Amino acid sequence: MTFFSDREYGERPRSDERLTENVWDGIRAEIAARVSDGSFGATYPKTCEDGAGPVGTDETSFWHALRARVPDLENAPWWNTNQLPPLPAAMDTIEFCWRSIGKPLQRGQEHEFFRHFHLYYDVEAGRTEFRNAINQIFARNGTAFELRDGGVLIRIAGPVIREAVSSSFFSTPDRDLNEMLEIARRKFLDPDESIRREALEKLWDAFERIKTIGTGNDKAAKAEAMLSRICGPSSPRFRDTMSNEARALTTIGNSLQIRHSETTQERLAWSGHVDYLFHRMFAFLYLATLTLW
Repeated sequence: MTFFSDREYGERPRSDERLTENVWDGIRAEIAARVSDGSFGATYPKTCEDGAGPVGTDETSFWHALRARVPDLENAPWWNTNQLPPLPAAMDTIEFCWRSIGKPLQRGQEHEFFRHFHLYYDVEAGRTEFRNAINQIFARNGTAFELRDGGVLIRIAGPVIREAVSSSFFSTPDRDLNEMLEIARRKFLDPDESIRREALEKLWDAFERIKTIGTGNDKAAKAEAMLSRICGPSSPRFRDTMSNEARALTTIGNSLQIRHSETTQERLAWSGHVDYLFHRMFAFLYLATLTLW
């Protein structure tokens, strides 16, 4: 379902990485509605007293199971409108709900004595409807998160590199390099900023490794061989550009808190700085993996 403003003026930019009160209120309203209609009975069923099957959600079991998985939730969050949970706790809550949900469907006739219907569940339909509702809240508020088909929440990267990061698959002959790049790619899409900072570390580790893959007697010679293969013999000015970029990236990794944590390293001040450096290094490594093999 779309809204008039989306159709007429386009969707809002998905750049806000905060959990705002408006967004969280909408999310907990969606969860509370599905507790009430029995959707979480797919995993935590309230059963009919005569044992004929589920009739809704066992709310107590659901709350206890949720809080055991997300201990940073001090109370059932939809009962406390004045306190936002930590962002990771909110994201964990959404993923837990996706895994536990199903679309409740009535089975048979109404139970004459207890005046309720017995239920069965379409898990895929319930997950799809929940995912669409959560993603619409994110989109309408310009929030840079998205719940994917597999029930995993990711951060939506900036538009320049979003598709490249989301769809890249590294299959170089070097398995360790592939693993470093894949870990960096996954962590960069994580909603938690601390995890995205770890993505930078893995990316710089991959940079140091790729500089040793070329031919030569030492690391410096191998790095030069790598640049020669990336640039080719007919692009001397581009070779100078890439040489300067490689030196700059090495200096960045040594002077900022990316691979080292000494007091002499400067900490990146905010998420935008992390994004910029990830984009810059990712572009270099992406080109290298396309040309080295």
